[in-house]
Amino acid sequence: MHTPSSGPPSPPAVADPVRPARTPAPAVRGSFLLATCQGGAEASLGLRCASVLPGVTKAAWRRGVVTFRLGDLDPPDDVSPDLVYARAVIRSLGQVAAASAAERLAAARALAAHDTFDTVHVWHRDPRLAADVDAEPIRAALLAAHGMPPTVAAIARPGDLVLDCLIDTADRWWVGWHRAATPPSCLPGGLHPLSLPDDKVSRAWLKLDEAIATFAIDLRPGQRAIELGACPGGACQRLLEAGLHVVGVDPAVVDPRVAAHPRFEQWRMRARDVKLRSFRGCDWLVADMNIDPRSTLESLGRIVTADGVKPAGIIATLKLPDWSRAAELADWLDRFRAWNFTPRARQLSTGGREVCVVALRGRRRP
Repeated sequence: MHTPSSGPPSPPAVADPVRPARTPAPAVRGSFLLATCQGGAEASLGLRCASVLPGVTKAAWRRGVVTFRLGDLDPPDDVSPDLVYARAVIRSLGQVAAASAAERLAAARALAAHDTFDTVHVWHRDPRLAADVDAEPIRAALLAAHGMPPTVAAIARPGDLVLDCLIDTADRWWVGWHRAATPPSCLPGGLHPLSLPDDKVSRAWLKLDEAIATFAIDLRPGQRAIELGACPGGACQRLLEAGLHVVGVDPAVVDPRVAAHPRFEQWRMRARDVKLRSFRGCDWLVADMNIDPRSTLESLGRIVTADGVKPAGIIATLKLPDWSRAAELADWLDRFRAWNFTPRARQLSTGGREVCVVALRGRRRP
């Protein structure tokens, strides 16, 4: 994984100004969806898929992978419904299992008989398998088998037709395809391609970096952001790198590398003790607190419904004390809508048992 030395990275995928006609989808589209997820999220993913794509039925699954039988349904090529807990969603063409890599490659080529793809994504169901099975030779062989040069980028462009190979175990692969559309669908496995740089103060930096790329958040230099529960300051650090003026709200002291920044200010108190008028002029309200989601929503609601407080957007991490709480997601998103914000949600690949919600303010209050 690439680790930048400093500064915010570029977005993972940018459309070319002029693109040729789309590569046509395979004639054999596949009768199953395959979705990968964080281990433990399988049941939550199944419930979400049933609500987003009524009529699908859960089929085979194992830790980190769930398949769904489509029946008479034929979703669009991009296969990217709002599944929230899914990292990658592909049309499955089936499994290949054989003792040798050459046999698995031949079987994969037979399943993916479609001749034209724009790129190939290869990734592991379990990241721990990466130490034993190198994805790069598999990708190179699949590129060659489909007549693509080895220089084809792994990061897809929006609109690209992608051949997918999920390494399930050392001798078994899943094969499928998808149409790249959203930023995560342009990345192999929907996984954020960066690891945490050594000069960042916490993993909150990495989570916010993924959220910015995933939701194409339009942070602009000179804007003002206030983070609730800021310590030790990783998210504040990422906001500062984007050119914002940042206020961290937390009784504890933030990391000195953040505290010393000329565009940073800390209010050393709990969020509920900050006078509401202090939030006026805030463009972005950020929250990643280790408390129950209902408490996070209460803190946010107190602020965004106050007179004169009109942030353009909210970036909130809602922790899940256990997976059963995922069933409350629809109600949580309704809270944002009641405040006149339009929410989008995703479980980030760099996060834990939590959901990131990015909500943008509507034109007017209800």
